[in-house]
Amino acid sequence: MPVPDAPERPGPGVSETWEAVATPPFDRDLELAFIEGNAIHKLVLPRRRILGGWMKAGTIESILVQPTLWRAWVK
Repeated sequence: MPVPDAPERPGPGVSETWEAVATPPFDRDLELAFIEGNAIHKLVLPRRRILGGWMKAGTIESILVQPTLWRAWVK
């Protein structure tokens, strides 16, 4: 039986590598990051794409973030 708080594993067709932010799916936990200089800075907690932006996964709280990369949340 799955643990309710267990993170999602990538589904079919979802890569574990970083993808361009123009392509994230809706309705799944995602890891977001942005590039600053030569470094990738990851956001610590999962986020979900919503119409018009992003929210914290598990809440309805919108966040102001301008990510440049995403991948499936696998932690």
